[in-house]
Amino acid sequence: EKSQDCMYLQYCKVCQSYKAPRSHHCRKCNRCVMKMDHHCPWINNCCGYQNHASFTLFLLLAPLGCIHASFIFVMTMYTQLYNRISFGWSSVKIDMSAAKRDPRPIIPFGLSAFAASLFALGLALGTTIAVGMLFIIQMKVILTNKTSIESWIEEKAKDRIQYYQTGETFIFPYDMGSKWKNFKQVFTWSGIPEGDGLDWPVRDGCHQYSLTIEQLKQKADKRVRSVRYRAVEDYSGVCCPVTKGVKTFFTTPCTEEPRIALSKGDLILATRGLKHWMYGEKILDSAADGGIRERGWFPRKCVEKCQYDSETDQPVDGEKKNR
Repeated sequence: EKSQDCMYLQYCKVCQSYKAPRSHHCRKCNRCVMKMDHHCPWINNCCGYQNHASFTLFLLLAPLGCIHASFIFVMTMYTQLYNRISFGWSSVKIDMSAAKRDPRPIIPFGLSAFAASLFALGLALGTTIAVGMLFIIQMKVILTNKTSIESWIEEKAKDRIQYYQTGETFIFPYDMGSKWKNFKQVFTWSGIPEGDGLDWPVRDGCHQYSLTIEQLKQKADKRVRSVRYRAVEDYSGVCCPVTKGVKTFFTTPCTEEPRIALSKGDLILATRGLKHWMYGEKILDSAADGGIRERGWFPRKCVEKCQYDSETDQPVDGEKKNR
């Protein structure tokens, strides 16, 4: 509504529009998602403004269902094994052919049924632990009125302030100061979340665009800290390359982030890295790429650092130190 607010907003090159506050672009869904938390492959959709409460309830009900199933499996195996145990003078024998006391069951419980029940019990317990931990993590961010992405943005804000010693203090603007108020921002009796997904209530002393302003600062800092590399070997973009060394093969990043294919001579702006892998964005011709950005991981062995910037003819390392 106010054209001057564009200076506080991020622009999505893929969607060709400005991002609303708390919105992020999802590579899998190929669209910007309001109040995006993450992309969940299990529901094949993003968890965001419209379905944050439903997704959290799913994380609660799935472990409860698995606990119920575990109880059924345990009691089934206990009763069936108890009815097949024979106590001798020197040993205890289990006869899986038929029950000793109870009548023949409708579904025969043999050795294969016992193995299947034991396997299903392990799956149920594993799902209870894994999904239950995800539920606890989601509730922690909901009670502070954040998303998983916004928690990461807050951590990067603290690192940026500490790195440059600016003396500023970043206050997360959407935390209402009360866990109950934060809880009601997501969970409602009607099931429809509060607000319209564009405008959000902020705490006193914060701006409507405080978070987006911090994101713009972090992106500017990311460009300053980035280092230009040139590809010296071809890389097909596979997850675990066999031809790039044993250490590169076994230390591939355990993340859903993509890999980018490289051809000899390509330029890449690297923003972070591991011992044998780096993450960055390929420098493309802005007129020919159509707004598409190629970002992802690539082996460190395939690139070398550019000693001079092609635009300024100044040493890259020296430029970073001056900035």
